[in-house]
Amino acid sequence: MGYFIGCDLGGTNLRAAVVNSVTGEVNSLTIIPTMAHEGYEAVLLRMANLFKDIIEKSKLKSDDIQGIGIGVPGMMDFESGLTTFITNLPGHWINVPVAPIIKEKTGIPAFLINDVRAITWGELKFGAGKGCQSLVCYALGTGIGGGIVVNNQLVLGNSGQAGELGHMTVDPNGPLCNCGNHGCLEQYSSGPAIKAAALKAISHGGTTILGEMVGYDLNKMTPEVVYNAAMKGDTIARTIYENAGYYLGIAIANSIVTLEPQKIVIGGGIAQAGELLFAPMRKAIQERVFLVPMDRIEIVQAELGNNAGVIGASMWAENRIQK
Repeated sequence: MGYFIGCDLGGTNLRAAVVNSVTGEVNSLTIIPTMAHEGYEAVLLRMANLFKDIIEKSKLKSDDIQGIGIGVPGMMDFESGLTTFITNLPGHWINVPVAPIIKEKTGIPAFLINDVRAITWGELKFGAGKGCQSLVCYALGTGIGGGIVVNNQLVLGNSGQAGELGHMTVDPNGPLCNCGNHGCLEQYSSGPAIKAAALKAISHGGTTILGEMVGYDLNKMTPEVVYNAAMKGDTIARTIYENAGYYLGIAIANSIVTLEPQKIVIGGGIAQAGELLFAPMRKAIQERVFLVPMDRIEIVQAELGNNAGVIGASMWAENRIQK
């Protein structure tokens, strides 16, 4: 039996726990503010102290922890443990030796992984993808992240960035994305995309209860408000989610004909919309996939919830140590 620490480095919070590598059990889960505005040195000191605290809470010793996995929201050098580009954290995070600093401060080997690749790995090991040899994971939230597993191995690509499924082109004539491309999936099926579509409908004078539901304070608009309006029968709100699901289906169809995985796993807050999102998604897939037997591919919701990243990051540390 081995114990590993998994950590999500988020723009708002640091989320960390001790994870049992045999059972996937999460122990001493602790969430503290990231306070990234203080700079990376302060964040990493806070992170190291957090790890020491959860080890103490778990009644284990530092020697019992075999490794630390840290999921980061951006790009990194896997071999050296440096972050190269992080989007949601203020300050300087270019070529920051995160893993070496954490190892120095804790005495425990540390490893980096992209946050959604961590979710993918967690779902493979202990979640919706358990027992699979191949899967594709989509995480729908503020952005859209992804991860790919083939032959029980996480596909990282030449530089470690493989799996950016949110930036797959689903409409070549679509809007400009922050990444520089046009028509990325993220521009249609992410939380901000759903919110933007709702605000556009209101500003264009559409017949909808969306404005009324937020008291005409458009700053209060969220994907959840749009979902609730759709459930009340609002046609525009329903159409917004149908469009989001349909474009998601186009991306998934591309993944299926390229990889033919055993499972497609869909997680993140937007996935909680369920059939409102999934019915148009399945329609788009059915219209596009002909050469791959769909009866051998399962499309399922993620199972690990908010713990997926922590579990996956910890199991990534196990994977790296074994190698």
